[in-house]
Amino acid sequence: MTSNLRLHRRELVAGTAAMAASLRPVTSAGADIRPVLGFKAIAFDGFPIIDPRPVAIRAEEVFPGHGARLIDAWRTRQFEYTWLRTLSRRYADFWQVTEEALVFAANSMKLDLTAAKRAQLMQTFLELKTWPDAAPALRALKAKGIRMAFLANFTTTMLDASIRNAGLDGVLEPHLSTDRVGVYKPDPRAYQMALGAFGMAREEIVFAASAGWDAAGAKAFGYPTYWVNRANLPAEELGATPDGTGSGLADLVKFVTG
Repeated sequence: MTSNLRLHRRELVAGTAAMAASLRPVTSAGADIRPVLGFKAIAFDGFPIIDPRPVAIRAEEVFPGHGARLIDAWRTRQFEYTWLRTLSRRYADFWQVTEEALVFAANSMKLDLTAAKRAQLMQTFLELKTWPDAAPALRALKAKGIRMAFLANFTTTMLDASIRNAGLDGVLEPHLSTDRVGVYKPDPRAYQMALGAFGMAREEIVFAASAGWDAAGAKAFGYPTYWVNRANLPAEELGATPDGTGSGLADLVKFVTG
């Protein structure tokens, strides 16, 4: 069953990545993708900045002994729902998708997900803060004149909560939530948002991804792409390699500022 889910996921991502590739040629591996004046902006996925670990901790508290399995099933279905809703043109915001994925995951494990437990788990997404390395990295980038914004599946409310919880108001520009376009990444229409928001060429905007599939999608779209690979996972086999990879945001700062 797990192998079938992974295959399905790769087929979905590969399809939308191929659509993005048709809009912009992929830079060849090892080429210097920096424009003459350097990078000017970063479009961030949510999780290079936002620390999701409290969700797993809360899941174990709510369902002792089942937290790890629940998180794995929940996260897998969460992102599969975003892709399936995009492909079927039945968009629902990420809060709804996340809650529906939780219900499915709990039912698949035959867990008693009461209304109170469901609310407790969902509330965790409004309590998230940033990774410990986020604040110094974001402030260093801002001091260098780098413009920054989220380009993420999270709703604006979810993104606002994490930034507020971390005391980083005013550091990032207005959020580019997929709610603006009604499609999820890796659809090219989602990545397109940064071009209009920053008013820059693709080569001037770095996309910072937390997931390999997202890095591949942004690279296929034409962005210089940096994968913040905190979990040290292998690259996806999707035909698009990020221009840089590191384990945290300090590595991203070096990549962007040289």
